[in-house]
Amino acid sequence: MKIASAGTMESNDCMMTVREHAGIQIEIESIVLKQFGKQIEYVIRETLKELNIENIFVQCNDKGALDYTVKARLVTAIQRMGEKHA
Repeated sequence: MKIASAGTMESNDCMMTVREHAGIQIEIESIVLKQFGKQIEYVIRETLKELNIENIFVQCNDKGALDYTVKARLVTAIQRMGEKHA
């Protein structure tokens, strides 16, 4: 199974872990889930759309990351997943 991650558990960052999956499944843990959970999920879904990815499990452990950090961590994790098994 292909799996990869990117990011840290530091403040204002997020740890993004991705793996192969049938369909899209997103799991978010965040210190600001009530306030920004929908926005975090939106950024993840839009990034997956931009990358034409339809089959992936995304686990995001957020520590207050801004949108561009969430996107960058997701893209990096996806790239790493491809590199591991290239």
